[in-house]
Amino acid sequence: MREISVKMIVEAIRKEVVAANIILGPDMVEALRTARDVEESEVGRDILERLLENAMLAESQGIPICQDTGLVVIFAQLGQEVVVVNGDFREAVEEGVRQGYEEGYLRKSVCHPFSRQNTGDNTPVIIHLELVPGSRLRMWVVPKGGGSENMSALYMLPPSAGWEGVKEKVVETVVKAGPNPCPPTIIGVGIGGNFEQCALMAKKALLRPVGSPNQDPDLASKEQEVLDEINKSGVGPQGLGGRVTSLAVHINMMPCHIASLPVAVNIQCHANRHREIVL
Repeated sequence: MREISVKMIVEAIRKEVVAANIILGPDMVEALRTARDVEESEVGRDILERLLENAMLAESQGIPICQDTGLVVIFAQLGQEVVVVNGDFREAVEEGVRQGYEEGYLRKSVCHPFSRQNTGDNTPVIIHLELVPGSRLRMWVVPKGGGSENMSALYMLPPSAGWEGVKEKVVETVVKAGPNPCPPTIIGVGIGGNFEQCALMAKKALLRPVGSPNQDPDLASKEQEVLDEINKSGVGPQGLGGRVTSLAVHINMMPCHIASLPVAVNIQCHANRHREIVL
């Protein structure tokens, strides 16, 4: 069995929550450049240029891409041949977040649902832990902002809705969101499973490099079909009109109950913060 100390986990999380909020991934930078080049609206092109400039300034000056530095979500895959030693895994993750948000001067956005009293350190963290073969601990750090998360949705459709019903709901959700999730957006879609699983699949779909083709050719075709419909809407960058409302649609799908057709739409803003850690 391989041992991984909680100290390694704390340090990795501390470092990457800061990096996730400051450095825009190369896939997103390239997607924004491509969007700028195809955008026909003068206002839209100017917005996309400013988003690229914002990303450059954030990284060069070590400041957040956006003032909303998110509620931290961790997707973790723990190898079956790994033992976490010298402490508790959850406590290590939360200590890493606590240190990173304090040292990186990141906004603490977590509060009590009713009193709205801030917890003061951006914890608790949402952790999705999966046991997998191997001797590694792999984690994705996803500080998810409130604007895009608030515009996300879940539907329990009748099976008779079929693909056309699913497509209609995804497009409707994005268009109805308008400027609120700060487009251009990335759209994660979960289809199948059950109530909670389709939402989880939708969020995990956002981890794919932006615009990378789905390994399933049929889903790849459906992703492009939905993206084309969304971008016909004219919502455009920041909701001010244009060709580019979304940069990509990513779909995850699994079988579901014969009486159900669950669909979740998780919208991600142009900041698209996430970092991968392998220990």
